[in-house]
Amino acid sequence: MRIGFMVGILGGILLAHAGYATIQYRGMLKIVEEEFSRPPMNVVVELLLGLAFCIWAALAAPAKFRSIHPDSEENRIVSLPANLDFMIFNHRGKVFPCNAEYKLKK
Repeated sequence: MRIGFMVGILGGILLAHAGYATIQYRGMLKIVEEEFSRPPMNVVVELLLGLAFCIWAALAAPAKFRSIHPDSEENRIVSLPANLDFMIFNHRGKVFPCNAEYKLKK
């Protein structure tokens, strides 16, 4: 996970540098009074490399997937906390009328 995170940071830095290089290139073209047609090839390569690093990091950085099946042994414990002081059951939903026809039918 750590290497994926570092590759993602490197990809972000490459993307930011490619944007900065494109802005500099356009400024230089304004000075020499030429028209901007496309960014230089090294900026395009840097963009593609940064994109590849970011995609690889997005796929490599997340942790292992956990099961969502309720009968799975790997499932996390889901229960009410022992301290119920912060559980609030009075909320703004009680302002709306309770119509029986809108409730889900079993």
